[in-house]
Amino acid sequence: MLNRYRTLRRPDSKEIVIKKSRFIGHGRPVASEEEAIAFIEEIKKLHWNATHNCSAYVVGERDECQKQSDDGEPSGTAGKPILEVIKHQGLKNVAVVVTRYFGGIMLGAGGLIRAYTDGAVAAIEAAEAVTQVLHREVIVDVDYTWYGKLENEFHARGVRVGGTDFTDRVVITCLPEAPEADKFAAWITDLTQGQAVIAIGEDRYFIDGE
Repeated sequence: MLNRYRTLRRPDSKEIVIKKSRFIGHGRPVASEEEAIAFIEEIKKLHWNATHNCSAYVVGERDECQKQSDDGEPSGTAGKPILEVIKHQGLKNVAVVVTRYFGGIMLGAGGLIRAYTDGAVAAIEAAEAVTQVLHREVIVDVDYTWYGKLENEFHARGVRVGGTDFTDRVVITCLPEAPEADKFAAWITDLTQGQAVIAIGEDRYFIDGE
């Protein structure tokens, strides 16, 4: 799994008008190629009466799955510009559809490329590019006598805590960034003089800074 990558926060859309043609950019984070295809089909059904629903997506840790569609526009004037916007912004696991309702004025090849580029940018602005950061669960099981000290240290260092269970002992699920998990566990061991029982849990993504 990647330690961090840029993607979109949520599905969203934004409309722009260029020489009387309406261009609606739709962006969505996707977890797989199947999800990207399903999103494109969803937009096509929603805008079944549009002149074109052009699209592109990038999926995979190494961007191994990249597809584009001009959907009837002249070859290279729609899908490719959309794909280039996704790649230029360094986004992964993202699908973008730009819907066009023709307004009666021909744009020419250069005009179409600019229009679909702008439509893709609008989609990404609406769906908001964010950085997902991989965190790893470090589960700390301690006697109650250590809880106050740990709580103070976590607060002082800004440690992300996923939850705390209070039973006969205190079990705290900490979430350091994945590459720092081993160092974090060693720090807990030193801090509790070896009294903490530490287990490594699952990896989870969180948006950077949140």
